[in-house]
Amino acid sequence: MRIQEFICEIEKWAPSSQAEEFDNVGLIVGNLNTIISGAIISLDTTEEIIDEAIQKKCNLIISFHPIIFSGLKKITSFSYVQKTVLKAIQNNICIYAIHTSLDNHNKGVNFKISERLKLKNSKILIPNKENDQIGMGRIGELTEVMEEKKFLKFIKTRMKTNTIRHSKLLNKKIKRVAVLGGSGSFAIKNAIDQDADAFITADLKYHNFFESNKQIVLIDIGHYESEQFTKNLIHDYLRKKFPNFAIILASTNTNPVNYF
Repeated sequence: MRIQEFICEIEKWAPSSQAEEFDNVGLIVGNLNTIISGAIISLDTTEEIIDEAIQKKCNLIISFHPIIFSGLKKITSFSYVQKTVLKAIQNNICIYAIHTSLDNHNKGVNFKISERLKLKNSKILIPNKENDQIGMGRIGELTEVMEEKKFLKFIKTRMKTNTIRHSKLLNKKIKRVAVLGGSGSFAIKNAIDQDADAFITADLKYHNFFESNKQIVLIDIGHYESEQFTKNLIHDYLRKKFPNFAIILASTNTNPVNYF
């Protein structure tokens, strides 16, 4: 099978046309006419992921995040991006990024988070103005109303994270929850306007926590942690679509953040 045929099936599921304008999705490195030996699914593309692809005889990486986000003027060994791209080219490995095509998908990144948290009656938090079936984030209700601290422990268990940053607790029960995988500070107002008791996202800055304004509990679980199940989502879809093809879930942990 050629990469072009493989990509056509991905695009039917998560079209690049529904990605955000700022994003860089699609085939990042490689030739559409390349015959695929196997595909490896990862959250990020790093040198270690390329090593794993080589070891497992895969010449296509399906990555959630794009390795090239802004323009490259050089391809040397100067930065981790350049080194990764160079290594991919030297080993004839193609890289495809899906990113906000799946962020905006009705059953994509945020739907997966909603599933992990067992939210019911969930819907898109910020629907696309031209198509309300796609959009950023999700909001729904817990199956069980929880005290705030119990809810934080529930998040740790369900999202497999040991560290959570949050705004001041409000001594009220949590029922309605908004989620947005990755950097989601831009959606704080949307969560408040839709009466969410809590908003789970990542990459909140110091001053973002003031935006809770005693109206909502803001919860930062970490970028990688919020999106870690996305690669399983991609893998499961492609395995069903191509049951007789080598599609492998990467075992390399690409989280660049470490905790002491």
